[in-house]
Amino acid sequence: MIIVTGGAGFIGSAFVWKLNQEGISDITIVDQLGTDDKWKNLLNLKYEDYIHKDDFFQMVCNDSVRFEVSAIVHMGANSSTTERDADYLWENNFLYTKTLTEWALANDVRFIYASSAATYGNGSLGFSDDHGKVDKLKPINIYGYSKQVFDLWMLRNRLEDKIAGIKFFNVFGPNEYHKGDMTSVVFKAFHQIKETGKVKLFKSYRKEYKDGGQKRDFVYVKDCVNIMWWLFDNPEANGIFNLGTGKARTWNDLIKAVFAAMKKKTNIEYIDMPEALRNQYQYFTEAEMTKLKKAGCPLIFTSMEDAIRDYVVNYLQQEDQYLRE
Repeated sequence: MIIVTGGAGFIGSAFVWKLNQEGISDITIVDQLGTDDKWKNLLNLKYEDYIHKDDFFQMVCNDSVRFEVSAIVHMGANSSTTERDADYLWENNFLYTKTLTEWALANDVRFIYASSAATYGNGSLGFSDDHGKVDKLKPINIYGYSKQVFDLWMLRNRLEDKIAGIKFFNVFGPNEYHKGDMTSVVFKAFHQIKETGKVKLFKSYRKEYKDGGQKRDFVYVKDCVNIMWWLFDNPEANGIFNLGTGKARTWNDLIKAVFAAMKKKTNIEYIDMPEALRNQYQYFTEAEMTKLKKAGCPLIFTSMEDAIRDYVVNYLQQEDQYLRE
């Protein structure tokens, strides 16, 4: 049995979809469905069981898991960069992950977990996933810190040869619809264009970046789950790895690609950035991907324009917008 925590969420459900593509349905999804539409991510997926995340945590704590587990792919976390409850993030993102890790190691279970590019903070120290640089990083929000703390715990306990962590950069694609304010700008732009015919982007407050010239490493969720599958299928590949394309692109490039996919003329309006965000805003992210490449992973990424076209044409503009066979 493969456990996918956060299996009804964005990347988690996409990985379940990838497992299905590989002919695997012996999957238990662990999540908390709540009151939003996250459950719809499950409609097109094949899996054996669903367990609430709190119930699964108690099963692990009490060592009462009564079925054979071959792997845990731990994508479950609160991923909101604006969450202010530090105690909640500590328990949900750090302690939960630590407990699952200890259980997985004690039971010889493959363990892959989600870290985040948010651990890199303002990017002033670069975006290297070298283990020797992890303790120098200074996240600029509590979410990033909750991920950083686990990365540090993992390294401090010398587990880098036993488990795999993934630092996701700016992921977009199908099955993100339930994320509210945390949905990708691709998703938001598509709906802004449909409703108003234009897209609003934040102005730049640094002279070296033009308005809309701020850069991110945008990566398609389908490419992410292909790399996750490689890590799953290569249990000797362990440590902390970046997962981005390795090529930063501007917000302007991204928005132009959405307009092009919708076959509409580009129309961008630059607006003031809220004061509360200005000191936490990342102007540049770009994953260093050398480490994963050296591990033997084939780094094949869809171009941003082709990925956005696939997302818009085959999902956002379709009645069934979810990942499907």
